[in-house]
Amino acid sequence: MLRLLILYTALAAGANMASAGEIDFDAAKAGGIDLVAVEGEVVPDITFTDPEGGEHSLTDYEGQAVLLNFWATWCAPCREEMPWLNTLQKDYGGDDFQVVTIATGRNPPRAIDKFYAEAELDALPVLLDPRQELARKFGVVAMPATILIDAEGNQVARLMGPAEWASDTGRAIVTQLKAP
Repeated sequence: MLRLLILYTALAAGANMASAGEIDFDAAKAGGIDLVAVEGEVVPDITFTDPEGGEHSLTDYEGQAVLLNFWATWCAPCREEMPWLNTLQKDYGGDDFQVVTIATGRNPPRAIDKFYAEAELDALPVLLDPRQELARKFGVVAMPATILIDAEGNQVARLMGPAEWASDTGRAIVTQLKAP
């Protein structure tokens, strides 16, 4: 209990002391989310779709910090992580932050719908990257993969593998990412 209190205090202090959009990578790692810093790479302008065939791009989220997550219906760690992302979107999604989940590769619409219903995912978008063009552009080689993007459209950090995003650590990271 004392360890959690110390960790939470460190995360909160890091969130308050970090300058705009800076993530406390040491506190994140101590909290179990081992992010890799990315130095200001601009996000690629590649379109992805929704189930109705509508085209979208990351420029749709201009002015918002984004937690971009690549996942697949067949990926067990992805399926474990998605409810945490749903909670994070419910709690933090708004004008300054969005969780954007993109099913990459072969993900039959029925399988996505079934998984969303079973996991009660009601806050996450259903977006598709069937040819993995966007995932390849981001260098995604395994899933889940998460890319943190600041409000200016720059990559800030990435994580290969699942994370408990609705934890205190995940919430502190989002608070730091969307700091003005």
